[in-house]
Amino acid sequence: MVKKPFVTKEKVKEIASVYPTPFHLYDERGIRENVINLKKAFSWNKGFKEYFAVKATPNPFLIKILQEYGCGCDCSSKTELMLSKTIGATGDDIMFSSNDTPLDEFRYCNDLGGIINLDDITHIDAVEKACGKLPKKMSCRYNPGGVFKITNDIMDNPGDAKYGMTTEQIFKAFEIMKEKGVEEFGIHSFLCSNTVTNEYYPMLAKILFELAVELKNKLGVHISFINLSGGIGIPYRPDQEPNDIFVIGEGVRKAYEQTLTAAGMDDVSIYTELGRYMMGPYGGLVTKVINEKHTHKEYIGVDACAVNLMRPAIYGAYHHITVLGKENESCDRKYDVTGSLCENCDKFAIDRMLPEIDMGDYLFIHDAGAHGFSMGYNYNGKLKSAEILLKENGSFELIRRAETPKDYFATFDCFDFYDELIKE
Repeated sequence: MVKKPFVTKEKVKEIASVYPTPFHLYDERGIRENVINLKKAFSWNKGFKEYFAVKATPNPFLIKILQEYGCGCDCSSKTELMLSKTIGATGDDIMFSSNDTPLDEFRYCNDLGGIINLDDITHIDAVEKACGKLPKKMSCRYNPGGVFKITNDIMDNPGDAKYGMTTEQIFKAFEIMKEKGVEEFGIHSFLCSNTVTNEYYPMLAKILFELAVELKNKLGVHISFINLSGGIGIPYRPDQEPNDIFVIGEGVRKAYEQTLTAAGMDDVSIYTELGRYMMGPYGGLVTKVINEKHTHKEYIGVDACAVNLMRPAIYGAYHHITVLGKENESCDRKYDVTGSLCENCDKFAIDRMLPEIDMGDYLFIHDAGAHGFSMGYNYNGKLKSAEILLKENGSFELIRRAETPKDYFATFDCFDFYDELIKE
């Protein structure tokens, strides 16, 4: 099985003649089709809203595409809140899901009218201290502990996660918040990352729906929304079966009717906070082959490195690679595809079977649209690359320029030697 890139070698050569490699390239058509299908899959819930996880791909040009379809912003820091404000997201279009949060960030979110999603019961006092009083609408993050299983497979271990409140704590938190004037409540939970199964969301939904009914019955609180968070993954490997968002939506609907509707709570809105699912497959890292090395192994060196996509280096994560223009050739050569960092882990692929690669070939590294550019850094003095949007009509647009040495040295601008640094 193979993965088909959304761009051709000819188009990449055209783009590279204007914006040199490496660069992150995004597929506008794919992004739009995906968000349309998500909304259709949950159209049975009149209050459904997707809060895009800004941390996955913090580019305002891309987030504004999602805004056209009514999506909000899930933020985890003040900087992400600032970005969201800049593109017009305020009020209920913002969900602030942070942890170990400075007081000024709670205050900033509250000033925007965003929904604060508390990670810990102690944050009730923190929000009150930061904002003077608690907002009328708030949410709490739930962690049931233990392990999370789908059939007989252990998917993840929430008990080891630093996020969320225990069952006892969330009941206490809702009780305190109600006493302090909160009128609308939400529940949020994230139990598993990058699941490639249609069962995860319906199972998580059932847990949260049952909790919501119990909270309402015991405390008399008004649950206005339940946030299923993220966790719906993408098939990084070509032999993986992708999730079916319509099957997932239908599974959540059944759990909703069996639990919430049956309890007279059919006015509860369903929220999601997807990042990887929304952008991952619709972005790729384009890089050029600039070196080959024949020692104990066969190495192909490219002009990108872990600065541009660090998931393979830090997680050993698999990202499929297409040699553009050689899609139909036999993958009969074994290579390590490497970047230029002074770290042996700076490898996009190890022992990967690919077509014979020549100097100057363009490689398309798939599924880099989320947690790709956003995780970049400047180790070894490397500079972050440009981000480019491939438009539906085949044209392309620069949506973030590549960094320059001036950007790298910008925080030295208070020193006398700054002017010398940026002369080159």
